[in-house]
Amino acid sequence: MADFLDEKKREIDARLKELRPLVEEFHRLEAAAAALDGVAGGGGRAASAPPRRTRRRAASAAAPSGTRRRGRPRGSGTRSKEALELVRKRPGITIPEIAEAMGIQQNYLYRVLPALQKDGLVRKEGRGWHPREAA
Repeated sequence: MADFLDEKKREIDARLKELRPLVEEFHRLEAAAAALDGVAGGGGRAASAPPRRTRRRAASAAAPSGTRRRGRPRGSGTRSKEALELVRKRPGITIPEIAEAMGIQQNYLYRVLPALQKDGLVRKEGRGWHPREAA
């Protein structure tokens, strides 16, 4: 019985040794495809493909934990104030109308206006934005 188990163990080890380079190549190709998707604007991966697991980076030794912000730095709030002023002047204004009046892309406003709503400065009714009445 021990001879049989030793033989199967050797077969498994040999097969693992044979497959390891293929698995490594798979992971390199998968990472390259994901990088190209980001450059080309998406559309590469099938919707049913599972998300890739990534490792978390260790916090920098120079900055204590929790002091570094992720993402883009916060702006001065000038555009936020400008959008709020447009909502006050034209209640019911939509994001595309605000973007056109400000001469900026709409996607920025899809972050700004919900933040203003969270701060209690505006409210949304349908597609339009309205100023909050002072209490």
